[in-house]
Amino acid sequence: MDLRIFTEPQQGASYDTLLTVAKATEDLGFDAFFRSDHYLSMGSSDGLPGPTDAWITLAGLARETKRIRLGTLMTAGTFRLPGVLAIQVAQVDQMSGGRVELGLGAGWFEEEHKAYGIPFPKEKFARLEEQLAIVTGLWATEVGKTFSYDGTHYQLSGSPALPKPAQQKIPVLIGGHGATRTPRLAAQYADEFNLPFASIEDTERQFGRVRAAAEKAGRAPGDLVYSNALVVCVGKDDTEVARRAAAIGREVDELKANGLAGSPAEVVDKIGRYAATGSSRLYLQVLDLDDLDHLELISSQVSSQLS
Repeated sequence: MDLRIFTEPQQGASYDTLLTVAKATEDLGFDAFFRSDHYLSMGSSDGLPGPTDAWITLAGLARETKRIRLGTLMTAGTFRLPGVLAIQVAQVDQMSGGRVELGLGAGWFEEEHKAYGIPFPKEKFARLEEQLAIVTGLWATEVGKTFSYDGTHYQLSGSPALPKPAQQKIPVLIGGHGATRTPRLAAQYADEFNLPFASIEDTERQFGRVRAAAEKAGRAPGDLVYSNALVVCVGKDDTEVARRAAAIGREVDELKANGLAGSPAEVVDKIGRYAATGSSRLYLQVLDLDDLDHLELISSQVSSQLS
């Protein structure tokens, strides 16, 4: 089971804070550092000091880390034109020496679009499908050849399809709870399917849909990595768990029901139940970015038991 650290910087984090967490992620042996792609805080957070852009952040981290994978859960398709996004991600992949992964979603948070003057189209899923075709098509085009695309929402003509990523193929992540269109898109374009904040029962059901869609598309279901994203709140004892839950404004019982919370032994047991569904990778949503002792505890008392 790979453990990856997943952050929500729109809730309040500077680049320096994210760099500190990313370096701790690397030093403590985690597999990757991922971040959300949002421009507006949610809930009661004031969001100070303000939003950081996902791909500018990852470009900086690409030069200041050496081992960990870097990526997004999920880049909002509404924020960027697909041709521009393909250039940005390929460049960051080059800057990292081939450690980037792209999670791409349709975008959903209308208020952040209003706050920063970003168009919020009605047909987001159809646009996402075209974006996936364009981004992956640009990367796959041989050097010296051109790429064209004539879609409903996007048209490209004679693109040189440059630059190329450092990796032969940047892993693409698609995720979500949709019962029909999401599994179909994952079967067509994804290297990894991610299910965020879902129960074990819902995970088993959705993974089954994706496997069936992969078979229908002529892919072996085992070609895809299956993963979950879950909030994490681990403590050496009940007092420490309660303190960490209070720091992020959550109740312990709710966190235990809907995330990975409790003692290291409790969390390891629940991870095993997710592994039984076919999940081989967990994105641990860390909401208190100043609590580096939390990461150290997960590394020493949870990760060590999984290996």
